[in-house]
Order: sequence, then structure tokens, then C-alpha cells
Amino acid sequence: MTIQLSDHFSFHKLFRFTLPSIVMMIVTSIYSVVDGLFVSNLVGDNALAAVNIIFPLTMIVGAFGFMLGTGGSAEVARAMGMGEPDKARQYFTTLILTVVAGGALLSALCILFIRPLSILLGASQVLLADCVSYGTIMLAGSVPFMLQTSFQSFLVAAERPKMGLTLSLAAGVTNMVLDYLFIYVLGWGVAGAALATVCGYLVGGVIPLVYFLLPNKSPLRLVKTRLYPRMLLKSCANGSSELMTNVSSSLVTVLYNHQLMALVGEAGVAALSVMMYINFVFSAAFIGFSMGAAPIFSYQYGAGNEGELKSLFRKCLTVTGVLSLAMALSAQLFVGPLAGVFVGYNPALKELTIGGFRIFALCFLFSGLNIFGSSFFTALGDGAASAAIAFLRTLVFQCGAILLLPVFFGLTGVWAATAAAETLAAGITILFLHLRKKRYRYL
Repeated sequence: MTIQLSDHFSFHKLFRFTLPSIVMMIVTSIYSVVDGLFVSNLVGDNALAAVNIIFPLTMIVGAFGFMLGTGGSAEVARAMGMGEPDKARQYFTTLILTVVAGGALLSALCILFIRPLSILLGASQVLLADCVSYGTIMLAGSVPFMLQTSFQSFLVAAERPKMGLTLSLAAGVTNMVLDYLFIYVLGWGVAGAALATVCGYLVGGVIPLVYFLLPNKSPLRLVKTRLYPRMLLKSCANGSSELMTNVSSSLVTVLYNHQLMALVGEAGVAALSVMMYINFVFSAAFIGFSMGAAPIFSYQYGAGNEGELKSLFRKCLTVTGVLSLAMALSAQLFVGPLAGVFVGYNPALKELTIGGFRIFALCFLFSGLNIFGSSFFTALGDGAASAAIAFLRTLVFQCGAILLLPVFFGLTGVWAATAAAETLAAGITILFLHLRKKRYRYL
């Protein structure tokens, strides 16, 4: 039976509704992991380092779609909760058209300057050719990537989270099969990895576009619309925390790369690549849960259901706490085998990765709360609080930690920077949750 946003959510129903989003985000994160596995084991650790250096640029461009998807889905779901389905469909259509137009422009500009951008991001002469090759193909696929990230939010708002999960699984299988074909069979190297990923994006971005163009039974579809400047600005402001998170994470990765190149060279960047791949998967669980719950908060807030809002908030905090402990413990238990899958061919690099990740993984104790807090305020339309949490967490605290801690602790300080930043950000998240409780009445 279809679960609707207007339903009362028990723990069981909340789990059923958010599980597709959790799995969807994990599968999406596996795109990069699979690329890393094939590139590292079949092309080499220098190629893996090149992918890690250029990847932040592709994520910065793709963050535009994530911003409009998360910020816009809150506006769409709130319109649905207020009993305005026609306006919700027009908002939805305007947002998708904006994603396509804006994504095409950003991609073209970045492809034009890909070589100097690669050097700016830290590519050495050894890595430059692979950076340019991988980056050009990935950027050419940015529009379907943006559509995919947007539809991940809109499919939840359309009460079709299982469809989003199915598409993500199909896209992931496409990526993995083509990685094997392009890299192992055809020997196309990093270009093959990028092309396989873009083919996965096409599955996840184009199929839902066709679905919403055709008549369907969901509350949303693409219709004739007009420009809604105020709604677009509010969606951008509301989703600015997600944009900030993605852009900041990418910029912080660049800082990491520069610090590691200075301390241990390409091997350090390769080790960080492995940590980032594992982090993508672990963090995806938090992001997926928050993404799945966000439209429910938006709907209930728009409908004025204060009791349901309080009940849902308490349940989400409980789930986030349990997930945080489970992630932190799992990271410590399984880091050895996970590192071995990526760089088992190089014992020294494997040991470097294991030692660093045991420190890095402490961030999972607090990152779940911070991700949920930022997403929660986005769902309520409080872009300022959401952006403040995201800005401090992913940029200010991260940059400060990565620049300051290595001065005193060397390489250990690099690995500890993310955990330190998440700990500080948790204090900010708790502060905002306390300060805003009377305004939104979720406690």
C-alpha cells in the first residue's frame, strides 16, 4: 500500500518510507566507489589520485541540481500540504527546466577551462592528462547527473520513493557493467570510468524525466508553467545548505589534496581517495534518511499538523543516533578489508589508509546529527539556519581544521580534521535546534 505524506508515521512506517531513499543514496554513492575500485586495481594508484583531484570540480557543478532538488522539493511539498496541487506541479516544472538550463551553461564553461582548472585543483604533470580526460567526460554528463540528483528528492515528494530506488539500482548496475567493459575489456582507463558513470547518470536522470512528461498517477508531473522568480529564489536560498555542503566538501578535498601532496605525495592523495569512497557510502545512509524524511516534515508543517511534526522529529533523532553509533563502530571493524579491496596490491599504501581512516572515521559519531539538522531546517523552509549549519560544518570548521591541525600534529592532524570539524558542528546544530523550537514547535 502506498504511503502518503499525510499519514501518521510510526517507526515502522518511517523506516519503510525512508528506506528507498537510503538505499538510493548508497547506490548512487557506489558509482564513485566502483570507479575507484576499477581505476585503482586496473589502472594504478596515480590514476586513482587523478580521479580524486578532478572529482571535486564535477561535484561542485552537480551541486546546482542537488540545491534545486532539495530546496525546490520543500516548496513543492509545502504547496501540496496547503492544498494547491496545480501550483505544486508548476513549481516542479519550473525547477526541472532551471536545472537543465543552468546545468548546461555551467558544464560548458568548465569544459572550456578544464586544463587550468585541473592545475588549480592540484594536478601535477604526472596526473594532468588523466585529470583532463576524466573531467571532460564527467562534465559533459553533468545535466543528467543534476537531473538524477533533483529527481531523488522530487520522487520522494511525489510519493514514489520506490521508483527512485529502482532507477538508482538500474543506474548503478549500468555503471558497474560498463566499468568492467570499458576499463577491463576495452582498456580505456580513466576515460572509460568516466563514460561508464555518465551512462549511469543517463539512466537515473532521463527515465524519470520521461515518466513525469507522461500522464502518471503521482501527485506531480511536468505541465505548462511560467517563471516563478520568487519561488526559484526561495528554493535556492532554502537549498543553499545542500549547495554549500557539496561545494565546501569539494573545496575541502582540494585542501586535503594540497596538504597530502606536501606531506607524503601522490600516495597520500590515493589513501584519501579510498577514505572518501568509504565515507561516501557511510554518509549516504544519513543523507538518504534525511532526504526521505524531509518532504514529510515539509508537508506536515505546511498542513499545520503540530502533533505529527513533534512525533516525527523525535523519531528521526532516535534513528539518527542509532545510525551514528552503528556507522562509527562498523568503520573501525571493517576498515582493514575495505582498504584491502582498493589498495591491497600495495601493502604500504594499505597500512597508510587503515591508520588514517581509523582516525577519520570518528566523524561518523556526529556527522549524522549535522546532516539531519541541516536537512530538517531546509524542509521547514528555514534556509538561514540550514545554511549556517552547513557553512560552518563543511567550510569554516573543516578548512580551519585542515589548515591548523597538521601544523601541530603532522599527518595525524590531516586525518583528524574532519572528526574535529563534525564535533564542533554538532554543537552548532544542537544550538539551532534549541533556538528554533518555539518558532516551529517541533518540541
